[in-house]
Amino acid sequence: MDLKDIRTEIDSIDREIVELFKRRMDCSVRVAESKIESKTPILNAKREDEVLNKVESLGGDYGKYARLLYGTIMELSRDLQYTIINGDSSLRNIIRGAENTLDRTGTEWKVACLGGAGSNSHLAALGFFPNANISLERNFDKVFEAVESDRCNFGVLPVENSTAGSVSRVYDLILKYRYYIVGEIDLPIEHCLCAIPQTDISNIEHVLSHEQGLSQCSLFLSENGFTTKKVGSTSVAAKTVAEEKRINWAAICTKAAADEFGLKVLDKNIQNTDNNCTRFIVISKKAIITEKADKISLCFTLSHRPGSLYNVLCRFASHGFDLTKIESRPIPDAQFEYMFYLDFTGNVRNAENCRMLCSLSEELAEFSFLGNY
Repeated sequence: MDLKDIRTEIDSIDREIVELFKRRMDCSVRVAESKIESKTPILNAKREDEVLNKVESLGGDYGKYARLLYGTIMELSRDLQYTIINGDSSLRNIIRGAENTLDRTGTEWKVACLGGAGSNSHLAALGFFPNANISLERNFDKVFEAVESDRCNFGVLPVENSTAGSVSRVYDLILKYRYYIVGEIDLPIEHCLCAIPQTDISNIEHVLSHEQGLSQCSLFLSENGFTTKKVGSTSVAAKTVAEEKRINWAAICTKAAADEFGLKVLDKNIQNTDNNCTRFIVISKKAIITEKADKISLCFTLSHRPGSLYNVLCRFASHGFDLTKIESRPIPDAQFEYMFYLDFTGNVRNAENCRMLCSLSEELAEFSFLGNY
């Protein structure tokens, strides 16, 4: 049998499979109708495991592939059942109760961010809230605490840099507090090497900056053989260099921070790449979902079952969601247990999107909607 004949046979088999798949999904509809009458939960993990074990056994040499295929089918079957049952949920109530506007130009807002005047976080906060009262905090924890205590309405935090990657501490705090993300802003990052006015670059031996600044300028630092020290923010680095007045010290900071503390720019654009950019998020204790919101963030845990993450992601794929980020973070005091953080495109005010997320919130052991912005 040549390749053409084999493909002809495959096409014939595929037609049969599709017809059988349609019949199976029709059965799922009838199952959903029955569960409505009996008020039975959609997810029956014991029943699914029994089916998957049987399918794997029947699959013979292809048992593990059959199990994966049927795991996907059952995931989609449950998704279909939720379209029919479409019950109420706490998540649906959160979405219904969310405010739908955010006045970024308001003068009444109090906004917390990391560092001092001229830090990248300060510039990002002013970029998003140009007329707000900015509270400059010494670390990321204090930004969250400012929002927690209602001392500030919002917090602005860096979550990801195009060169250095994720800001792990911020993600840990996001998962700890579970505040809503209500906005984001991308800030081009231009790092400068700055020192007191009487210093020349040939004098520099020791460089201070935030760990992200040091990471994003690692090639420049390595080429020049500088020793480094991590401090709380790039603006703290600038302030420290200005106060210490050491001729062999320099800070990696913004030009704005250099101007703020009277430093001289010895070199600029010292970051590893020219297109260095940091994504900042805006957090709030209140959910705000505008009509133009197009990114959804959430977090959840998964059961220790083979393919559990794959099965959840296939649900997203079936709805055409574009997954833009996935991050796993260890759960404190739990050995090798992880929380998954996801960003993907979409608007939860769309009925189908809302229903899908509500279904996941009902099924997963721990699930938090973090925002749509």
